[in-house]
Amino acid sequence: MKTSQSKFAASLIATTALFGFTSIATAQEQEATTEDQSFQETIIVIGTPGGAGTSRQDASFAVTAVSEDDIARLSPQNASDLLKIIPGVWSESNGGAGGANIDVRGLPGGSDSPFVLFTINGSPIYGTNMLSFMDQSVLFRVDETIAGVEGLRGGPNAIFGKGEPGLTVNFNLKEGGPETEGRFKYTTSDYGLQRVDGVLSGEISDDLYYMIGGYVSSSKGIRDTQFQSEEGHQFTLNLTKELSNGDLNFFVRTTNDHTPWHVPFNLNGGFDPGTFIQLGNETRFREITVNAAGDTETFDFADGRGFDGTVAGGSAEIDLGNGFTLRDKFTYTKASVDTLGFVAAGTAVQAGALTSGATPIVTGPVQTTAGQTLSDTDFVQTYGHWVVFKDIDALINDLSISKNIGSHDLTAGLYSATWSTKDRWHLGNPIAVHNAHNGSPLAGVTPTDIANAGGNAGFSFGLVESGDATSTAFYLADSWQIIDPLRLDVGLRYENAEIDTVVDTGPGYADGTIDTNSTLDLEETSYTVALNYDFSDDLATFVRYTDGYTLPDFDDIRGGSPQTLDINQTEAGLKFNNGTFQVYATAFMTETTNFLNVVGGTGAQNFETESLGVELEGIAELGNFVGRVTATFQDTEIVAANNAAVVGNKVLRQPDYQVRFSPSYTIEGSGFQTTIYGGLSLVGERFGNNGNTVVLPEYEKFDLGIQTHFNNGVFFQIHGDNLNDSDGITEGDPRNPTAPNGRPIFGSSVKLSIGYDF
Repeated sequence: MKTSQSKFAASLIATTALFGFTSIATAQEQEATTEDQSFQETIIVIGTPGGAGTSRQDASFAVTAVSEDDIARLSPQNASDLLKIIPGVWSESNGGAGGANIDVRGLPGGSDSPFVLFTINGSPIYGTNMLSFMDQSVLFRVDETIAGVEGLRGGPNAIFGKGEPGLTVNFNLKEGGPETEGRFKYTTSDYGLQRVDGVLSGEISDDLYYMIGGYVSSSKGIRDTQFQSEEGHQFTLNLTKELSNGDLNFFVRTTNDHTPWHVPFNLNGGFDPGTFIQLGNETRFREITVNAAGDTETFDFADGRGFDGTVAGGSAEIDLGNGFTLRDKFTYTKASVDTLGFVAAGTAVQAGALTSGATPIVTGPVQTTAGQTLSDTDFVQTYGHWVVFKDIDALINDLSISKNIGSHDLTAGLYSATWSTKDRWHLGNPIAVHNAHNGSPLAGVTPTDIANAGGNAGFSFGLVESGDATSTAFYLADSWQIIDPLRLDVGLRYENAEIDTVVDTGPGYADGTIDTNSTLDLEETSYTVALNYDFSDDLATFVRYTDGYTLPDFDDIRGGSPQTLDINQTEAGLKFNNGTFQVYATAFMTETTNFLNVVGGTGAQNFETESLGVELEGIAELGNFVGRVTATFQDTEIVAANNAAVVGNKVLRQPDYQVRFSPSYTIEGSGFQTTIYGGLSLVGERFGNNGNTVVLPEYEKFDLGIQTHFNNGVFFQIHGDNLNDSDGITEGDPRNPTAPNGRPIFGSSVKLSIGYDF
């Protein structure tokens, strides 16, 4: 009954938004004022040749613009949590500050974020979308220096992104202006968060502007580890110089931020799934053997998962005259992206299974190293201390030149990138623990004992790896205004990439024998074609076909699957905006071939998928009330695979539907303005594996907040997240799909911010 009610509610909200908004707007046809048109005139940078920019209403692709106010009301836990406002995106943002699993409509994923690219001011942060223990959300932290976010799905990503029609998330930094402006903000929470944000901008000299800002933050986390496990700071400088024939920009962003790596755990322990964490003071430090000589190191697992490094970049746009415009964007990234986590190794068992029977596995009561005696019904489990050191760097440049010739806007571009990774892993390192919040290791009990009682013994695996890659791509694009309402947008990209990988693996550490020493030289071509038709200033439509690809990365080579994924996608979109009502709907059909999936403990599965669906974004601005709905409905299917048993099944971890409704109401008072806002998320049932035997139930999540701004610059905000304390499970156990382990979303929390704008 619950399933049918939720599906009905989701369908009702989406249908009402699409048809209700449109019919009301048509009935109320009115002349929109300049103020009303502010949303329509939002300039979209991502998805345009060289980052030239276009209005959202003119874009022949699916893109969402997220404003600074939207970010504040979302109050995201991390960068991936921000993506919940973008239709067509499913973000498992409960893994910590980074390391989310992010799936994109129509594309198979299942682990990490194989089709997601993060950019700053339109330039990529790293050369490939993901590596083991590193997705794009690890590389970015949201703070007050962000002016807005763009989320592009499909289409132009295949030409101006990384050759694939997935998701590009672009973070635009704030820029300075002639007036000095700033913000200071302090934030605390019911879980002990202490955070200070600040931003300041202004003019250095004529036509030279600055923006500086950042944050310092510390807490034990919603999942309390008994120590300050969430700590970080960030500083950003952005300089802009206006020229008589263009502008120059340079930014540098240094970050050192980490949180625990939150992973699936036993769900039968009788604890609160929204706040549980196994890691605590008793398991924080671990001495681990790191080489065949028996040398050891002691690691502090308070370091968790995070980003410690610098991203610098810049851009130039120069009007060369005679209709020519030169644009260049670049980024340089150098960072450590380390992961130290405490990871469950399969099934938990009750302590009584160790001590019962004619020949008990353990003699006497089961005790912890802290001196606690466990009852027979207490759960015990094997956990492992996982250590991953990963140093990355990347230099990326995108140079383009555009020329307007009559009804044609032509662009030619050269994209070049070099990137690398150096890894050292010590995975597994199993230990038997009391499966309780901040549980202690067991005294006299080994992982083998746990396995003999029906659990798992764990494993140990290690490696050192060095990977280097270069990519050069040429692209051509034309926007041809065939007749006044009809425009043709086309793009073509040719890419040549060389990927080198050297790997030495072993039992918990490298054994001195090279296992992989490979070089790939790859060539691929992608293209996209779109027609955009304007029925009026308010109403337009587009159709687009894209043939794209995803190149293999270092991990694919190490795993013996250096193959290119082919992606074909057809899209049809409707765009309506009269300043009061906006509706953006995109239907999509996607086919993929050569996708390799190793999630689920069943070995490599090479398969093909087909997906059909529609995504919707609707906004209504009715006086002081603003209603926003985003929704995605899709049907995914594995149509071919080397494992015949999964053919006909749904792609793992992608729901048939997800809907978010975000209303707000603003009260104007004498000397103040107060906005009450909320968010209701409905997520459909998913499967934790391609065999579709592990069900991840549907769930609902409710958020509520209030913001008040006073005319003297003082403001405050109270934000309640997951107030219904939903235990929504985002993934099962990726290594042991039949184990009763899962990773729930964070439990309910409340944050309070107070600040001053000047």
